[in-house]
Amino acid sequence: MKTLYLLRHAKSSWSSPSLDDFDRPLNKRGIRNAPFMGEILLKKNISPELIISSPALRAITTAKIIAEKLKYSFSNIRKDKKIYQASALDLLNVIKQTNNKLKFLMLVGHNPGITYLINLISDKRLDNLPTAGIVCLKKEADNWEEIDDNWSFEFIEYPKKYKH
Repeated sequence: MKTLYLLRHAKSSWSSPSLDDFDRPLNKRGIRNAPFMGEILLKKNISPELIISSPALRAITTAKIIAEKLKYSFSNIRKDKKIYQASALDLLNVIKQTNNKLKFLMLVGHNPGITYLINLISDKRLDNLPTAGIVCLKKEADNWEEIDDNWSFEFIEYPKKYKH
């Protein structure tokens, strides 16, 4: 059984128009929501064996905040440039390169690629994975190369789900 956690980075800032997209930081809401989502994942006993993140500032910051909440070492977060501005197929290729001994993988990336990937491989359709949203997918498989389709949609969590 393989478990895949697909996490969209928390809300980013657009306050500095001259800043390159890759270097945009989290905004106040993102800084508030990322640790909140980390707490939700901690309560669900989520324990990824590997976190792979886009190296874009907003994504790696989100990955580090989540990792801290889950007691996952920052030094074990793998940055992969292929995740930044990735299509669903690009993300599939990153996942397929995962060591088959690992059962629990978390990918931290961007839309629209993350949402497109969920729709491509799972049995549920999403219009949009919100910022700081995470989807859990599971599949009976021995290796990560078998991930093209038929993943079971286990849950979705996102900050606004908890706001009344």
